[in-house]
Amino acid sequence: MGVYLAHNAANNLRLRGIKSGFDFLFQPAGFDIGEALIDYDSAHSYLEAVLVGLLNTLRVAVIGIVLATVIGTAVGIGRLSRNALLRGLCRVYVEFFRNVPVLLQLLMWYLILTEMLPAPDEPLYFGAGFYLSKGGFNFPLPEWAFGHFTLALGVAAGAMAAFAWNLRERRIFERTGKEPRVLLAAIGWLLGLGVLGWVLGGAPHAMRMPEAGAFAIEGGGAVTPEFLAVLTGLTLYTAGFIAEVVRAGIQAVPRGQDEAAKSLGLSSAQEMRLVLLPQALRIIIPPLTSQYLNLTKNSSLAVAVGYPDVVSILNTSINQTGRAVECIAIIMLVYLATSLFTSALMNWYNARAAIRER
Repeated sequence: MGVYLAHNAANNLRLRGIKSGFDFLFQPAGFDIGEALIDYDSAHSYLEAVLVGLLNTLRVAVIGIVLATVIGTAVGIGRLSRNALLRGLCRVYVEFFRNVPVLLQLLMWYLILTEMLPAPDEPLYFGAGFYLSKGGFNFPLPEWAFGHFTLALGVAAGAMAAFAWNLRERRIFERTGKEPRVLLAAIGWLLGLGVLGWVLGGAPHAMRMPEAGAFAIEGGGAVTPEFLAVLTGLTLYTAGFIAEVVRAGIQAVPRGQDEAAKSLGLSSAQEMRLVLLPQALRIIIPPLTSQYLNLTKNSSLAVAVGYPDVVSILNTSINQTGRAVECIAIIMLVYLATSLFTSALMNWYNARAAIRER
């Protein structure tokens, strides 16, 4: 059926003199992109332009998922706090950000970042080379050297060592009931081996510092107000939903578990970390996956504030080439692939977090 539909569409397009096919991807794009993670200019192909848009989309999605998870978990736990003020503030956060359409939030943050901040020639300075203005957020960047490669190798080795340590502590906990020491040990492995790799690579420390010029901030790294608006809006919006997922998951744990933890003399923090959250994960993860997918797909609204994500770039490609069917198919493929990958990753984590009965 799919082959027939594709063949029929191709014939109809040919009869009407409309070009079709994906050969346009290898032609010069002819337009610039204001924000790119890789080297790109108008002489590059449409395929490279699509890659730039894909990387921009993934940058927003990955960073947004991490930040939304942290904020949402904190707010969700705060919704159950015994402190009435904290509980009320968390409730206000959830009710506000969940009930205002995400597109309006993106526009709100974009207007704040482009209208209320000072001009680039008079930026807000936070010290140590950090600037914030209508031109975006500027920050220092290290000068690339071999030591940064060995630093990355050290961090990777630290991650593997932390994983092995976690397995060891789990076995000890299952055998003796002794509380596992995972977090500080993981930080120690990452920092220790990372610093060792940095030192072995010559300990490079040169930095490219941004400097305020007459009309703009020059040097260092920078992110645009469009990126900040999209990231902030999607993060805060999704965090409101994640907070309710976390709250509902914790409240779904049987009341007896809370009473048992208190009878053992556990503090509130220990009870949440060692008793409630581990049991709530099996309830939290499935709806949490849906929120991750929603954040990724909502990033397509970035076109409203001029952020060059994959949808924005392919819309420009449609206007220039007329290959609407092909460009829409690429957009569908991108979001289908990212959604399936996210679902597969979360399903794997869900299987690991599941409570195994003896």
